[in-house]
Amino acid sequence: MRPKQIPTLALRLASQTTMGITLGLIFCLLIALIDPSNVTSLIAGSPDPGTTAFILVSFFVLLFGVGATLTGIVLMEPEKR
Repeated sequence: MRPKQIPTLALRLASQTTMGITLGLIFCLLIALIDPSNVTSLIAGSPDPGTTAFILVSFFVLLFGVGATLTGIVLMEPEKR
């Protein structure tokens, strides 16, 4: 039987980042589907809709990813002490 391995800090932070990126993608999907502020019509009306959509998705993915990573750092810090 293999001994139980404790995940390293980098692995735990990577999982937090992955969770944040996933939440950012889900948030963008919900914005596009629910569309209370006509975001999809604003994207469709822009001169280059593909780039506009890519910038919107990238912004929220980075925002949620960094936020989840920083939250993971803060929540994992008390475990060390």
